[in-house]
Amino acid sequence: MIFVNYTNFIKKLMSDTKIRKILNDPVHGFITIHSKLILGIVDHPYFQRLRRIKQLGLTHLVYPGALHTRFHHALGCMHLMQKAIDTLRLKGIKISEKESEAAQIAILLHDIGHGPFSHALENTIVHNVSHEDLSLLFMDYLNSVYSGELDVAIQIFTNKYPKKFLHQLVSSQLDVDRLDYLKRDSFYTGVSEGIISTDRIITMMNVFDDNLVVEEKGLYSVEKFIIARRLMYWQVYLHKTSLSAEMLMVHILQRAKDLAQKGVSLFCTDALKHFLYQNYSLTDFTSSSEHLKLFAQLDDSDISISIKAWVNHSDKILSLLCKKLMSRNLNRIELTKEKTSKKRFLEMQNKIKKVYDLETKYLKYFIFTSSVENRAYDTSLPNINILKKNQKLIDITEASDQHNISALAKPVAKHIFSYPKEINYVEK
Repeated sequence: MIFVNYTNFIKKLMSDTKIRKILNDPVHGFITIHSKLILGIVDHPYFQRLRRIKQLGLTHLVYPGALHTRFHHALGCMHLMQKAIDTLRLKGIKISEKESEAAQIAILLHDIGHGPFSHALENTIVHNVSHEDLSLLFMDYLNSVYSGELDVAIQIFTNKYPKKFLHQLVSSQLDVDRLDYLKRDSFYTGVSEGIISTDRIITMMNVFDDNLVVEEKGLYSVEKFIIARRLMYWQVYLHKTSLSAEMLMVHILQRAKDLAQKGVSLFCTDALKHFLYQNYSLTDFTSSSEHLKLFAQLDDSDISISIKAWVNHSDKILSLLCKKLMSRNLNRIELTKEKTSKKRFLEMQNKIKKVYDLETKYLKYFIFTSSVENRAYDTSLPNINILKKNQKLIDITEASDQHNISALAKPVAKHIFSYPKEINYVEK
């Protein structure tokens, strides 16, 4: 990646006496940046990369408008963090300017470690290294660029800062991350069930015993938030067609990696080549900055252009998988309460072998089983606490008079059976 006189740019930016940047967001309206440090981070190439990473992976194949990016989401989260801090200050909670800036930076960078197509390719390009791990590595790098100015932000992000409620605003069951992505994803997909009142929820936030709570008047808004979260998971995040497209892309990358490990020549950018032809662990990332620099060059375009080129690759499996994705010829997915029987799975396997003329060892790219889980509210995690007028705390499931809120705390698991649509034609 090219950084031409970037250090000089930072110095000039930080020396400016006044900073006021206004951005127009279609979801929240005008977003204002007052901090020179935050503006410098936003302008950094590592953060600008988020413009080229879709927030919802391949969901645009279901909802054509879902083309918004991680860049949109990060700025929206920062905006909601500003509003939350302003609200808490009005209620007498002491938050210094340094803490306010640090909390905004922590949420601004919480997703900077996402790779191409966001969650769709998590642990595919880089195995066993989560986007949270990479986000922290990016923060550490930026902290060195800004001479330790991100120290407090990193402490908040890692939950090591004394004021725990600041971390809860970044990561909890009612954080500004979830408030933004539900409202934003609802807006861009057109799925109205995800619409929530972020203003109402934030206005009702408070701090009690150093923990983030919601005042009793905000109970119904939080109920709506939990219900919206459940509906958005089934209608958007776990939509059958989205899952099918994402799984197809995962198998494409897995096949490409299998070929790369055998030394087969593949068209790809230098950054993608670095991760296809070699496996790297978190230890590798921490011991050498080169891996992080190359990861920072990866975005959706690296994957898209490669898949487009691999359509004509000599490897039959890779070519066929890429053709299916490019033409949106996605696998059929069955979501059921019960697992697919072994007998049916083997029958499908045999049909696929005949249709595609495949060896048994290659069937794993075309037919598979898996599972998904939807839990709108997780009782095993720190609660969403409602602060009653008598200053007592009560969990949202107990405070609510809606029986379905307690039901939503129970995980709903569904089993996946995925196979090519063409198999149906054989059965007729």
